[in-house]
Amino acid sequence: MTTKTGFEHGQAGGIRIHVLPTRRFKTFAISLYAGSPLAEDTVTRTALIPFVLRRGTVSYPETRAFRERLEQLYGAGFGFDVYKRGDHQIVHFRMDTINDSFVKSKESLLKSSFAFLGEALTSPVLENGVFRGSYVQTERDTVRKKLEAIVNDKIRYAAERCIEVMCRNEPYRLHPLGQRKDLDGITPENLYQSYKKWLDEAVFDLYVVGDTNLEEVKNLVLEHFSMNRGAVSEYAASVVRSEVSEPQTVIEKLEINQGKLNLGLRSAITYRDDDYAAALMYNGILGGYPHSKLFINVREKASLAYYASSRYDGHKGIATIQSGIEIQNYEKAVDIIRKQLDDMAAGVISETEMTQTKAMIRNVVKEMQDSAFELIAYDFNRVISGKERAADELLEQIEQVSADDVKRAAAAFSLDTIYFLKGQKEE
Repeated sequence: MTTKTGFEHGQAGGIRIHVLPTRRFKTFAISLYAGSPLAEDTVTRTALIPFVLRRGTVSYPETRAFRERLEQLYGAGFGFDVYKRGDHQIVHFRMDTINDSFVKSKESLLKSSFAFLGEALTSPVLENGVFRGSYVQTERDTVRKKLEAIVNDKIRYAAERCIEVMCRNEPYRLHPLGQRKDLDGITPENLYQSYKKWLDEAVFDLYVVGDTNLEEVKNLVLEHFSMNRGAVSEYAASVVRSEVSEPQTVIEKLEINQGKLNLGLRSAITYRDDDYAAALMYNGILGGYPHSKLFINVREKASLAYYASSRYDGHKGIATIQSGIEIQNYEKAVDIIRKQLDDMAAGVISETEMTQTKAMIRNVVKEMQDSAFELIAYDFNRVISGKERAADELLEQIEQVSADDVKRAAAAFSLDTIYFLKGQKEE
């Protein structure tokens, strides 16, 4: 089966496979996504798993040997990320390997990359039948430091706290790297048990972009991914809550000089919806770009903010506004931000804002075509949402969006939470 994006789709060994056969790139781009529901009791252990897996495998038990093997593959890149998309926690492994035709290699580099990735995933180095203790201990500290870094970076901290407050009864409140309080309780034994369960139950999607085909990739998966998985599983839809009674305001204090004002908005518009393009335009005009309302009116004209922008998670239907302000300007800043929201819902949208936002979105989508990993990330939206929308189709939809469509999208976003982080000394 081939979709409008040019990817061919199939499955092997309980894994969904997506291949874009092309000679446009000099490398093979390989992405493996493993998705699980965000949940309090699994989020921290799941986040820790890839950190431990990158330390060593049965064939390359020492971290140095693991890295040397990548060097032997003509400097292949290997990395991972842990993030959330809607109510899902995603562990994403990436490999970037040069195409065989550009080097004199005795072995197929694509095959060798699959052997490496398959072993990294399914044959980690073990001690007494569980993860190596020293690796678990070191990587627990790595994750702890990453979580502490969020607390120390007050911009990120305020953004996370706004989501935690807004979604306190939903899995979406959880940070994809988990919770510091859970780390001390993680042992090589219970982490290995969690890993086995994750290997069985996560939703796996494997992508390859490069000079290959679906049949070759299927065979490589069967040969190198020794996973006894049953049927291919699907992503459950994220829970979307759009109803808001009265916006809640939460004010917290920390040792800071500059206030952080964050707002959370809910809507029922997600990636699956016909109004998705209008919601992208709404976010772009509100605060996505340097010409946006928040940037111009809050930062430039009123000089109320050091930064002011907005983001939209299309898999959850949530938009967030981030701004840094002088603590005494809190009321003024809230008023002027709320005015931008009201203006958009009332259709106060200029032709220039429409034209510039369309141009910005067009650039982002077109630049994506030059990166194999961006093409993969875009197609993965289809997998998670169950909605197919080729990039040129999205561009066409963006071109068709009118100011009235943006006004309608704006009316679908309701202010849910105002979160303000201010200094200890301020009263």
